[in-house]
Amino acid sequence: QEGWLYPKFMEQVCPGLPDWTALMKPECVQALSTPDTAPNGRFLDYPAEWASRAPTIIADNSMPYTAVPSGSEGALVAELEAAEAAKTPLLMMFWGPHYALAENEVGWVKMPPCKEQTSEHCITPPDVVKIVWSGFGAKWPAAYAFLKAFKVNAQDQQKMMLAVDKKGLDLDAVVKEWVDSHQSTWQPWIDAAKK
Repeated sequence: QEGWLYPKFMEQVCPGLPDWTALMKPECVQALSTPDTAPNGRFLDYPAEWASRAPTIIADNSMPYTAVPSGSEGALVAELEAAEAAKTPLLMMFWGPHYALAENEVGWVKMPPCKEQTSEHCITPPDVVKIVWSGFGAKWPAAYAFLKAFKVNAQDQQKMMLAVDKKGLDLDAVVKEWVDSHQSTWQPWIDAAKK
């Protein structure tokens, strides 16, 4: 998932969230306003070199927000964690799965209609694809069937990412713990691959 994210407590600050129209209400804009963006609200954007489309979407919809680029992925995570801890209003561009989403309760804005159906004017769910060598299925049909069935939900991925990326736990140990506790999830993949 990719889109505009906010700490869940923002639903009290901006009643009507997750619908994007809640962001247009003066009390919501004011809550998100900073000395650098006033009278507009502050929208924490991806780093400038990531070429975000948030400023275009803001302009397309005449939204009273100023997109402020963050310095890095770490800066985005730090702002999310600080906003959650201090209950400071925050609206930002983000993506999942990400380990920060395993620690922070967030909501995703239901975006406005796209002015144009292009990546500059829309945030659409990214395609998730599995890619293998063109001869993979013929050479290893069981492995191919397994990979077709393999699917891990974002919540589980985020918990594992948190354990490895932030807590420094061993990747193999984290994966083994998931495998050991989710046999009902993966056993059908194995069974289907054996047919």
